[in-house]
Amino acid sequence: MNAESFNPTDYPDYAIARVLELGDEAAVQWMKETYAEADIRRVLVTERRLSRKSANFWALVYGIAPNDVAALRPPP
Repeated sequence: MNAESFNPTDYPDYAIARVLELGDEAAVQWMKETYAEADIRRVLVTERRLSRKSANFWALVYGIAPNDVAALRPPP
């Protein structure tokens, strides 16, 4: 994927997951302005590639039970 041609609206799940995992304060603000809270929550609930640390933090921020967060559940 070429960073210069990357359009975050074409790949919302990827963009949201990367911000949840690696984003600084400015990136998180951009994410919240760019995507609906429902989209952010959906990614948090379905994305298994988040680290346990990031997944746990964002679960607390969004009030999602840990057993509802994909990265915090045991693999199927």
